[in-house]
Amino acid sequence: MPKNNIIVGVSGTNLTVEEIDLFRDLAPWGFILFSRNIASPNQLSNLIEQIRQVAQQDEPPVLIDQEGGRVSRLPAPHWRIPPSPSIFAQLYKLDRTRALKACYLNNLLIGYELKQCGININCAPMLDIAQANSASIIHERGLGSTHEQVSALGNEVINGLLDAGVAPVIKHMPGHGRAQSDSHFSLPIVHASKEALTTDFLPFKSLSKPAMAMSAHVVFSAFDKDLPASISPTMYQVMREQIGFDGLIMTDDINMHALSGSIVERATKALLAGADMVLHCSGNFEEMKSLLSVATPLTGKAFERAIRAEKQAQMTPSQQDMSLNGLDELQAQLKVLLK
Repeated sequence: MPKNNIIVGVSGTNLTVEEIDLFRDLAPWGFILFSRNIASPNQLSNLIEQIRQVAQQDEPPVLIDQEGGRVSRLPAPHWRIPPSPSIFAQLYKLDRTRALKACYLNNLLIGYELKQCGININCAPMLDIAQANSASIIHERGLGSTHEQVSALGNEVINGLLDAGVAPVIKHMPGHGRAQSDSHFSLPIVHASKEALTTDFLPFKSLSKPAMAMSAHVVFSAFDKDLPASISPTMYQVMREQIGFDGLIMTDDINMHALSGSIVERATKALLAGADMVLHCSGNFEEMKSLLSVATPLTGKAFERAIRAEKQAQMTPSQQDMSLNGLDELQAQLKVLLK
């Protein structure tokens, strides 16, 4: 059952005694893992078991960013490094049918690889539409430069993950593509008109299967000239009403330099603005401890959305062959498509 309105990272490859005590009090809804938390299959299995015990759930929400390419948290040689989403964006321009099939197979594989580890939520696909002057991070991780292409490939990412029993998180709502800086380091401000921005909203509007989305640390001055979407009541209204997304919306990582103020101030602003969940990724113990003053039980619509998200994350794969031979066959098919 859903707990409090926080998702947290952990500091290392095992939970510390202090983290276990804190997490019992903090009661986070979910946990997000990064490369710093993953060394080998056995170690990861032990860490997931620790998370299960502290969460008192057989299948607690465990998140990761496994997009492929530069954003691949499961390290080689123990795991496959999936192709970057940009590979499928490039292939799409040459052969749309082949690109869609390859994108689906790749994300089915990603889903199987995550599900085998006990990870049941993947923060993908990124539905940001790349522009000519977009920050390089968008081009390197993006699915294309038109809403039709991003929607088509994004749909295959979603279907592949869902068929593997892994819940997707569409990001970065309402669209990070026009940002000319990286919100990890500074606050992007987009001055495009409302009319232009409606195009950026289209992939999010058309892909409503996921039970979760992630909001962007980007100011859209046409709607709110002061606050980034992740802490803007106006932008959450846009996401709910204009885009029409009724799933769980979590913030992007509140540690990012796009936001200012203390961690508690950032979390409070996001929740008051309309976020269902605050995402805190760094694993910094003192920062997580400070969130005790913010963490509250999920209620009302947020509770209902969290229930739907958990059910999606706990699905059984629709295709059951997760054996080594089955995965090898899928990889062989993918390799042929990407030639």
